[in-house]
Amino acid sequence: MAADPSPAPTSLSFPRSTFAKLTPGPFLHAHLKQNPPIRPSGRTLTQFREQQITTGSLTHSHGSAVVRLGDTTVVCSVQGEILKAADIPSPPDESADNEDLLETLGLLVPNVELSTGCSPAHLPGNPPSTLAQSLSWKVRTLLYGSEIVNPEDLQIMFTAPKIDGEDDAPVPEVKAYWTLYLDIMFISLDGNPFDAAWLAVMAALRTARLPKASWDADREAVVCSPAFQDYSRLTLQATPVTATFAVFSTASQLKQRSEAESWVLTDPDTSEEEVCREAVTVTVDEKRVLGIDKAGGRVIGKEAVEECLKLTFARWKEVNAILP
Repeated sequence: MAADPSPAPTSLSFPRSTFAKLTPGPFLHAHLKQNPPIRPSGRTLTQFREQQITTGSLTHSHGSAVVRLGDTTVVCSVQGEILKAADIPSPPDESADNEDLLETLGLLVPNVELSTGCSPAHLPGNPPSTLAQSLSWKVRTLLYGSEIVNPEDLQIMFTAPKIDGEDDAPVPEVKAYWTLYLDIMFISLDGNPFDAAWLAVMAALRTARLPKASWDADREAVVCSPAFQDYSRLTLQATPVTATFAVFSTASQLKQRSEAESWVLTDPDTSEEEVCREAVTVTVDEKRVLGIDKAGGRVIGKEAVEECLKLTFARWKEVNAILP
């Protein structure tokens, strides 16, 4: 009897990339339940992605930086513009605190742009997304809350000449202010946009130089020196560093919380963010905690938060070493 020529049935299998797209949750879980846990990118649970900083790329701005955090790339430009004190509708009182002056006058104006084709969800020409507006607000809040910029660096003073016969010396007067516009543009987005955006802001501010500005009483205008040697750096009063952590949990409606497994992932990428329902962002300076922002879920506890703090302080040292 002749043998059956039909081919033997083959097992159905998918390549790794297809498995990750079809079932991202089980795909990540399959990696994390190994001993020791390893993420699909090959990183450990507490490992940050490699960070690269390039400054001075935009010659038309007063300061600029390009930051790459894994496959997330951000460009930040700092541009200073003059705001005359006479043009302010409700000028601040002379007794007003300098630290409140920045926020009262809005002298730091960040704007995040995601509609650059940086990811399939952010195509060119799209209106500002909720994420872009949220990032702009978070950057703005941290800029003012950390008091990073010295208000005196943004004041343009004028002292009138002393008039013969007057005993009192002229009092210096603020004639104008520098307003710093921080344009933050994402070239590519692969998770953790806030950490990348803030690192770009810090690097751009650290390299920003403003021209020497003086008040011309005859023309009643601000005059800036064109000489580069007259440009001066900003006096930054702090170096805040942020670190974001995502929490992956197997909890579901069919499984009790006590039976669920959970892992805290440092510096999550897009594939990890999509399957994590809880996130924590920690902001620290050299020796102080500036803020802990938590969103979604209730898995992470006190011990996990303390571990996130330790990792963030360790990252502060690494970032401070590579910042210009």
